Amino acid sequence: MATLKEVQSKIVSVKKTKQITKAMNMVATSRLRGAQTTMEAFRPYAEKFAEVLGNIADKAGEDASPLLSPRDEVNRVHIVLLTSDRGLCGGFNVHLIEKAESLMNEKLSQELDVSFTNFGKKGRDWCRKNQFQIASEYLGVVGGKFGFNIASSAGQELIDNFLNGNYDEVYVVFANFQGMANQPPVVKQLLPIPVIATSDTQENEDVSYMAEHIIEPSPDELLNEMLPKNIFIQIYNALLETSTSEHAARMKAMENATKACDDMIENLTLAYNKARQASITMELMDIVGGAEALKG
Repeated sequence: MATLKEVQSKIVSVKKTKQITKAMNMVATSRLRGAQTTMEAFRPYAEKFAEVLGNIADKAGEDASPLLSPRDEVNRVHIVLLTSDRGLCGGFNVHLIEKAESLMNEKLSQELDVSFTNFGKKGRDWCRKNQFQIASEYLGVVGGKFGFNIASSAGQELIDNFLNGNYDEVYVVFANFQGMANQPPVVKQLLPIPVIATSDTQENEDVSYMAEHIIEPSPDELLNEMLPKNIFIQIYNALLETSTSEHAARMKAMENATKACDDMIENLTLAYNKARQASITMELMDIVGGAEALKG
């Protein structure tokens, strides 16, 4: 049985750990509010941009831009993996890496070359450990403060490699924020840009396209400007979703850790009281035994 000093030392240690987890929970909660506000403000813009782009692409046709045209033969696949730079967020990074690994294994089974662009140290370290090909890495972005320029620079690099033939398909793996307890990993195709279905075409596919705006310049010229921006927006939106999800996952993990510390403190306190009572009983028995010996 543990001594009183050992149990008391464990109680002090767990209380210090509880202070750390509680502080991290408060920091994650504070950062989550700002990240969630930014993400929710950007979502309507991203959805409306995709809707307008879908209308223009429908009017221009499938051959309007090389970014819309699938390759006749796919040999090289590129995966953009978004993870956090730090741990202590439960299974957040594990689920993202498992999703990327599943996609990679699917492409490798088709005898395709796979490379990675990493946002975050956790995904970068996983790729290095397994000696996967890393084209680019961006650290200190997810979970922190970042601007649209990060997404535009990364997106432009992807577009250049796609147009040059270095990549035949590009996918992004990120966490989709659906609530405080639900941030499932999602795979989304970036290049070639998939057909963008608008609300009108979803409701009735037989209805012909009815122009709502006068497009000037021509739809082809407009697509050449808007399609690259759509890639930037998709990456920026994925970064916002993943950052918000990371803060939510860390907040939940630290909340569970704090509760676990409370349970440990309760159990250790009970063990301390038992050990203390056993010590007192032993002392009383020694005193009584000594008194009886003196009487004898």
